[in-house]
Amino acid sequence: MKAEIIAVGSELLLGQIANTNAKFISRQLSELGIDVYYHTVVGDNAARLKEAIRVAENRADCIIFSGGLGPTKDDLTKETIAAHLGVELTLDKKALEFIEEYFTKHGREMTENNRKQALVLEGSHVLVNDNGMAPGMLLERGSYTYILLPGPPKELEPMFQHEAKPYLAKKLGKGSKIISHVLRFYGIGEAELEVRLQDLLDEQTNPTLAPLAADGEVTLRITAKADTEEAAWTMINEKKEEVLAIVGEYCYGVDDDSLPSKLVDMLVKNNLTIAAAESLTAGLFQATLAEIPGVGTALAGGVVTYTEQAKIEQLGISVEIIKEHSVVSSECAAAMAFNVREKFGTEIGVGLTGAAGPDAHGSEPAGTVWIGISIGQEPPLTYLLQLSGSRNTNRLRTVKFTCSYLMRNLIEKGYKN
Repeated sequence: MKAEIIAVGSELLLGQIANTNAKFISRQLSELGIDVYYHTVVGDNAARLKEAIRVAENRADCIIFSGGLGPTKDDLTKETIAAHLGVELTLDKKALEFIEEYFTKHGREMTENNRKQALVLEGSHVLVNDNGMAPGMLLERGSYTYILLPGPPKELEPMFQHEAKPYLAKKLGKGSKIISHVLRFYGIGEAELEVRLQDLLDEQTNPTLAPLAADGEVTLRITAKADTEEAAWTMINEKKEEVLAIVGEYCYGVDDDSLPSKLVDMLVKNNLTIAAAESLTAGLFQATLAEIPGVGTALAGGVVTYTEQAKIEQLGISVEIIKEHSVVSSECAAAMAFNVREKFGTEIGVGLTGAAGPDAHGSEPAGTVWIGISIGQEPPLTYLLQLSGSRNTNRLRTVKFTCSYLMRNLIEKGYKN
């Protein structure tokens, strides 16, 4: 089976929201062994949607639509498909009852146009929406399967997983399985990674390897196709061992891991606490860690000391260090890391200082960053970065480098990874 995903909504074309639904659906389809060769995005326009459907029918036998099932006039997905296929829209009583109950429960008056959401393609299998009002639909016509899903991810994702995906799995029988596994690397560029893995890339057939640069790091997707999921994973793990034997020192995680999530995981596993003193990042390091569930046992707190005076008064950085070396220096970063660790009584202290840009800081050019790391009673370590991105890109990369250096130090000291 070949599938095409058609996302409907002018807001996607205007860049107001990202098309995350296509990413989710493609991943789910790959687990079923269904190939996806095209993603299409079309605005709220019936003529253009009809044309997109005609094109998709020439290259796929399963067409999945997301969006355009709401109550307003610009929600025209099912109306357009009905006209294209020559089928009627009928009122689904269960869907209507659910919508009416929703408005009653929330003490709101139901407007007439909300009845539109209960209209479904005649002859379709209705997909229940437990997280919203618009039901989904699945219709078989000739050699084609049409699946209509609501646009909001909180509605689409459970509907696809619990209803559409099992239907497709049953339709396919056993079929083949396509499994992808992503390795995540930091501290090595895409070009260097590709050079080091060139022999593996040249000989690849199944599994396949695909390097990709993203947000200052590099990923390598390993994809295997086999008769069973177990067989596919065996192939992936064998190839993974070959990859890690060459560039394993740069691999920090897999799949949905991130540098901050892996760092927090290490801190929690090893019962370590951390505090941070931030200048150029202005709290971004702490805020990034705080996004990770469970960080409360590890992140004690920190300070933002953006000015020289704040560094002196809040952290006790000596005037002599600042006068002799400036605030953008190894000495200042080390003192910040050591002093914030002492101040909060944690096992680890981090000090971040630098010139984010676009202007230089004295004689230090924009992008000059010093990272200080203090672990226990050992002398603090410092790392120099010479970054070349925009102001906020430099701040984000500083946070990522800090997570990377911290993890490497902890691993070297024998802490559990």
